[in-house]
Amino acid sequence: MIWKSLGEAATAGERDLEAILARVPRWAGTRLRYLPVSGGISNANWRVSTGAGPDCFVKVPGRGTEMFIERGAANEASRKAHACGFGAAVIDFLPGDGVEIFAFVEGFRATSNLDFLRPAVRGNAVAALRAFNDSGPLTLTKTVFDMIEEHVAQVAAVGGRVPADFAAMMRRYGEAKAALTASGLDLVPCMNDTLAGNFLIDADDRVMLVDFEYASNNERAYELALWFDEMAFSEDAERAMIEAYFGRWDAAIDARIRVLKALADLKWATWAMIQEAVSTLDFDFYKYGTWKHRRARTLFHHPDWPRWLRRL
Repeated sequence: MIWKSLGEAATAGERDLEAILARVPRWAGTRLRYLPVSGGISNANWRVSTGAGPDCFVKVPGRGTEMFIERGAANEASRKAHACGFGAAVIDFLPGDGVEIFAFVEGFRATSNLDFLRPAVRGNAVAALRAFNDSGPLTLTKTVFDMIEEHVAQVAAVGGRVPADFAAMMRRYGEAKAALTASGLDLVPCMNDTLAGNFLIDADDRVMLVDFEYASNNERAYELALWFDEMAFSEDAERAMIEAYFGRWDAAIDARIRVLKALADLKWATWAMIQEAVSTLDFDFYKYGTWKHRRARTLFHHPDWPRWLRRL
C-alpha cells in the first residue's frame, strides 16, 4: 500500500474520502495522508496520518448500509466499548456522513478463526464480550426478531433473492420467536456482529472489540450464539465458554444458544440477499447468504429442535 496526500485521489473511493476529510473541522488546514485498510465487507476503511500524533482509522459507510445501520447508535456503542476498556478511542464522528474516526490501534491485528483455537484468546474474548454486555443499556433496542423481520421486508422491497423453502424457514423462525419470547429476554448491549475480524489481539493475546455498527440492546445469549456460529467451535469449546461467560453450563442455556444460532444464520442470510441487490462492493453476497441459509436449515430441521424449544 502506498500513502497518498490530499489532492492525489485517483479512484471514486479516494475522491469520496478526500471530500469527507475536508469536512472534519479538527483537520482543517492539516496536511493529511491516507491509505486503504483491508477488511470489512460493507464499508471502506482508511488509515489517515496527520503528521502529528497517532494515526487515525476512518470508516466510510458503504452504499445501502443506511438500510441496516443507525450510525448514531453505532457511535454510542463504540464509545461505551472504549469506556469499558475493550474498544478503540473515538476521535470524531460526522453524523451527516455517518463517518466514525478512531485512534488507530497500534500493536494489534485482526484475528482469524485460527486464533480462536487457542484457549487464551477464547477466554480473553469472553471477558471482553461480557464487559461490553454488562456496560449498561444503549439507547437503541433492536432484538434479533426486529432484525430478521426488518430484513424480510427489505429483501422484498429491493427484489432480492430468497430460497425456495423460505416460507418454511420463516415458520421455524415463528416457533423460535414464540418460545424465546415466552421464556423472557435478557436485553443487554450486544455487538451483534462477532466475526473474527471484529476482534483484535496483540502479542500477549489481549483482546479488543471493534466495529459496533449493528450494536443494540438484544438478547444476551444471541451474542454467544452468533459468535459460536461464526467460529465453528467444537462442542467442548462452546461448553467451556458458556461456563466462563455465565459461570455455569446448563441445558436451558445450551438450548437457547442452539436456537439462536439458527436465527443468527437466518438473519445474516437475509441481510446478504439484500446486499446482493444493493451493494457495489466486490464481495459474493449471494454465496455468503446461501451458506448461511444452509447452516440455518441444519438447525431448523435438527431432530432435537422441538426439545430445544421446550427447554428454553
